[in-house]
Amino acid sequence: MFRFTSRLLALTLGLVPLTITGVVAAIRITTPPVGPPVPVQNSPVRSSPVQTSPLLPVPTLPTDPYFAQQWNLQQIDIQGAWAVKSGAAVTVAVLDTGYVRSDELTSPGGASREINGYDFVSDASRSGDGDGRDPDGSGVGPLAYHGEAVANLIAAARDGQGVVGVNPQARILHVRVAGTDGLIAPQDLADALRWAAGLSVPGVPMNRTPARVVNLSLFADFVPLTGCDARVNAAIQAVTARGVLVVAGAANDGADASGYTPAGCADVLTVTAVDRGGQRPAYANWGRTVALAAPGGSPADGLPLLSGGELLLRNGTSFAAPQVAGVASLMLGVNPALTPAALTSLLKLSATPFPAGRCDPVNAAYTCGSGILNAGAALRLAARK
Repeated sequence: MFRFTSRLLALTLGLVPLTITGVVAAIRITTPPVGPPVPVQNSPVRSSPVQTSPLLPVPTLPTDPYFAQQWNLQQIDIQGAWAVKSGAAVTVAVLDTGYVRSDELTSPGGASREINGYDFVSDASRSGDGDGRDPDGSGVGPLAYHGEAVANLIAAARDGQGVVGVNPQARILHVRVAGTDGLIAPQDLADALRWAAGLSVPGVPMNRTPARVVNLSLFADFVPLTGCDARVNAAIQAVTARGVLVVAGAANDGADASGYTPAGCADVLTVTAVDRGGQRPAYANWGRTVALAAPGGSPADGLPLLSGGELLLRNGTSFAAPQVAGVASLMLGVNPALTPAALTSLLKLSATPFPAGRCDPVNAAYTCGSGILNAGAALRLAARK
């Protein structure tokens, strides 16, 4: 299931009750379960521990009405990243519930930055569109907006309305891998990974708009949680060899992420969640395969997300991973030569240390990687590389 982490890793977007990895959500899309939509409240803006370099210009603040409430962007020092000279637009593939048109991904001139990629759900009984795989990657069913929320976190425009994404210039390639039940078949995920990176998949037309970064706010179903599925692992190795970074949510079971696919796979940048105070929420997976943490919120203090035209407060590793994917796309914009290994290294090297040196205040064995995503520091390192 989506469990919002394929169980899609989000704790639920308040659209319908799902069963997401132990939570509500039928998409293992990495996000823990929560109640109905919560009104967004003004919250104090948190300054990043890493200050913008005095040698860099201070970027103007977005005029989007909900920017001041996006505390997660303050926590990762997104303004420090925006102060670095921007580069070319980079394509990020979102393998998720599929394409749902978002006004937030339309440039000021009216051009869309979204690509309706491909539907890789092979089981017609779960596809909801009457067939198996097909060229229309549109989302189907009550979970369809999960992919939109993830895409908005990565790339929502600075346009004076709604929210702001980490990289407002990025292009989003939507690839559908989740059925209407939120479940994700490993072979569908493996084929979608290859296709998103521009590799060939039997019976499927070539992707003419390959991505440099792939976001996986999900985990594969129909396999035991005992390690990386061999089919998905082979696809990740091929994608990485092509120069594409794979970013995955750690999942929302409060467990060791190493047993999950793709969070436990080699060459994946696995991301867990921290709350506003920089600590691991109880739902967030942990362990040696986790490389980094990013804001994912808590049930009492979620991230402001725009989905289905509605502003919601939600939490989960589904929403931590896209922020890392967005920063990676910014880094590639200023330095296209960066390899997946170099991106991972710089993101870990630039991370902000956890409060008191660890993410879990109770159990030191519950580790969360190198620290908390620091977009400003990562961009400055990428620009100098």
